[in-house]
Amino acid sequence: MTNPLKLLQLLKLLDLTRLTETDSGSDVAKWLDAIPQLPTPVAALCVYPAFLTQTKAYITQHLPGADLATVVNFPGGTQPLAEVLNDISHAIAAGATEIDCVLPYQQLMAGDEQGVAQFLAAVRQATPNICLKIIIESGELLTAQQVAKASELVIVSGADFVKTSTGKVPVGCTLEAARIILTSIAATNRPVGFKASGGVKSVEQALQLVNMYEEITGKTAIKQGMRIGASSLLTDVLALLPR
Repeated sequence: MTNPLKLLQLLKLLDLTRLTETDSGSDVAKWLDAIPQLPTPVAALCVYPAFLTQTKAYITQHLPGADLATVVNFPGGTQPLAEVLNDISHAIAAGATEIDCVLPYQQLMAGDEQGVAQFLAAVRQATPNICLKIIIESGELLTAQQVAKASELVIVSGADFVKTSTGKVPVGCTLEAARIILTSIAATNRPVGFKASGGVKSVEQALQLVNMYEEITGKTAIKQGMRIGASSLLTDVLALLPR
């Protein structure tokens, strides 16, 4: 039987995510209404920018304590910087407290580390009081060295989290990529968080990632340092909790 305290810990790390391209406001409303009463707040709700105002109202009424996240440069990581900065500005104005931004990973794979560093610096400058998570799309990067380099660039930029995946490519979060990212985070001299996202489908898998985070960083997993981006996990976690 899974330890109830570990399940509650996991619940507090969840970024409940709704990123379906065809959604309307009524689809998002149905999703929000289906969130059951929780024994402890989740970390955040993550939605497309168009649904920030709607989701903020829901959080205010039903989930105080949860943050409000959105995505930019998503999912391909290829938008011009000026567009990304404009999207960030609008998202913050709409109430976002967290920004999940895709790294221009194709630029990195082409060897343009300086261009990627400049992009990250500008995005960090645009989010001075906002939790900034950078999605490196680890499943598209070709080598362990590229995953390590992407993590290093994110850490040096001053971002708050390194995030594995958009969940929109065939390979999401793998244990190998998680280990590389966490090793990079553990080697730095400032707090940097880790977000596992893309393909985290089971409670067992999620707890394995929590254990890996704690083992490598030497820290207890709390929302300031670790997140798990998932939508399907919530029901399974609640089902395992004692009534």
